[in-house]
Amino acid sequence: MRVLRLVLMLASAFALGGCRDAPSPIPPPADADSPAHTPSASVADSLGAEAAADVVRRYYAAIDARDYRRAYARWGEGGPADGQTYDAFAAGFTETASVAAEVGLPSDPEGAAGSIFVTVPVIVRARTTSGDDQTFTGTYTVRRVNDVPGATPAQLRWHLESADLRPSR
Repeated sequence: MRVLRLVLMLASAFALGGCRDAPSPIPPPADADSPAHTPSASVADSLGAEAAADVVRRYYAAIDARDYRRAYARWGEGGPADGQTYDAFAAGFTETASVAAEVGLPSDPEGAAGSIFVTVPVIVRARTTSGDDQTFTGTYTVRRVNDVPGATPAQLRWHLESADLRPSR
């Protein structure tokens, strides 16, 4: 049951915990990267696909550092797309001992309905506090509003829109 619970949480991209025993292969963010940053303040705000992939890297770096507030803020509207509260999000990491993520090559940016979307493939390797190793593969959809008049700095920032992670066999 514990493994199923972790699988379901990872599939929602909310059960990945920080690594305290080994260094993360993902570099920590170089900036404060708060939602209040202006569009020119961070690589995460540029239009390119690599900037969108960087959001996924920074998400895992924040989780690795157990900075769940920063990780939570990587999602649109200041939190996960499923409406999960910050407390529920942070609590989802209690049974995860470590995590490492390999971010693949992002798709080319695609526009739709005034937004830009990029699909970012990822392989996640997690270890539970009970010592079970698990691997998940899938994608994140990263989104930002196109440069339209009236868009706020928060709307112009790349953010996680959705995740589709599945256990690997």
